[in-house]
Amino acid sequence: MTPRPGRKVRGSDGGRPLMAALDLLGRRWALRVLWELRSEPLGARALRDRCDRMSSSVLYARLAELLEAGLIEQDGSDRYLLTPQGRSLSRAIEPLDAWARDWADSLDA
Repeated sequence: MTPRPGRKVRGSDGGRPLMAALDLLGRRWALRVLWELRSEPLGARALRDRCDRMSSSVLYARLAELLEAGLIEQDGSDRYLLTPQGRSLSRAIEPLDAWARDWADSLDA
């Protein structure tokens, strides 16, 4: 079942919104799929290639969850793209990406 606010999720019996988001985004490959879609719509095969060839069963499970969660949608060419809510999440993740790059640089120093 796709995590969503108001439903029981990992870490929250009441489905607190943050816990629902963390449950959804903490699933294997979910963030990577969203990250790869941030710049352009992609078909399933291209998305799988960009995600280090994850298994197709996991890819389709994540795509179904992200579709149900309203973070991605499909266009008329069966490509996946971020919805406005998905783009908002992408912008929210950008500071974490910047932090991770700084962290990596500090470890190399």
